[in-house]
Amino acid sequence: MAIRISLGHVDEYDDRVAAFAHQLGLGSVQLHTPSALPGEPGYWTVEELRALRDRCTADGLAIEGLENVPAAHFWKIQRGLPGRDEQIENYRRTIRNMAATGYDLLGHHFMPTYVWRTDMGGTGRGGARVTGFDLDRVDGGNALASYKLTPDQPITEPLTEERMWANYQYFLDAVLPVAEEVGVRLALHPDDPPVDVPLGGAARLFTSPGALVEARRRAGDSPAWGLNFCVGTVSEMGGTATVEEVIDRFAPDGRIFYVHFRDVEGTVPRFRECFLGEGNLDPARVIRRLAERGFHGFLIDDHVPAMVGDRDTWGDTSPEAYISRGRAHAIGYLQGVLNALGLDRRPS
Repeated sequence: MAIRISLGHVDEYDDRVAAFAHQLGLGSVQLHTPSALPGEPGYWTVEELRALRDRCTADGLAIEGLENVPAAHFWKIQRGLPGRDEQIENYRRTIRNMAATGYDLLGHHFMPTYVWRTDMGGTGRGGARVTGFDLDRVDGGNALASYKLTPDQPITEPLTEERMWANYQYFLDAVLPVAEEVGVRLALHPDDPPVDVPLGGAARLFTSPGALVEARRRAGDSPAWGLNFCVGTVSEMGGTATVEEVIDRFAPDGRIFYVHFRDVEGTVPRFRECFLGEGNLDPARVIRRLAERGFHGFLIDDHVPAMVGDRDTWGDTSPEAYISRGRAHAIGYLQGVLNALGLDRRPS
């Protein structure tokens, strides 16, 4: 199986999103806490999972996987609060329901205060709007606080690194046996931004290649555990060096389940998102290394700058904002790289 590109991080799927995928020559989608899966009982039901798959199939698109259950399904698990066992049982039910309806990949993060940005409307190349992070400005709060995966409940007692590791271990011990049993892979997203100080009262765990190795150790080398390799987040850690280290450590034995492909200018404690090719990385070098180290799977384009006429960067999840010049540019860029390297696989 060759490396391929999927239309990814789709929150609100509709006819326009399907048409956008086909216009870009893509045959599959990856969905991110999709609005079509409200999960009102506290888990994703067989009926709604099947309806979403049937809808995409009718549009001529395969579903590569799902990412991030709603925050309301997960926040007690992350914080280790009373009620987490009920949420874990519901998460296991989601895994089983996914398997029963033909899904085999579920991404997750473990950031109680979610992704953190200090600027959602910075200025990038040619005046494009980009997001940014500056550790010196975190006292002003998270500029992404209104995003749907940022929990409404404030953290009243600090979540230390020790507590967060214990909470993640508790989660893994509970869900990995079920995932192994039914054949669903669970992909961990690194912490964005990868800073070694608490944000919003919660310590960050997955802030270095070594921390990702530790997560794998705690998973007991379960075949159900792997990475959602967010190239941009790992670039934030230390640029090319950290990106290549993660590829070398996780790709050879198939522990990179899929890839978020974006980049930034700068590394922590401050960086800003940017167009592919102008940041810390050489995208062709990264993709070539993925292929050489044995990665076989899909890439998605992830966050993109907002160009002239685009509605927003990525805080807005509507189809009107999603179908953008910035996204078309990123996908076209990646298609060109794959083609030039002889790694592309065109939809049949």
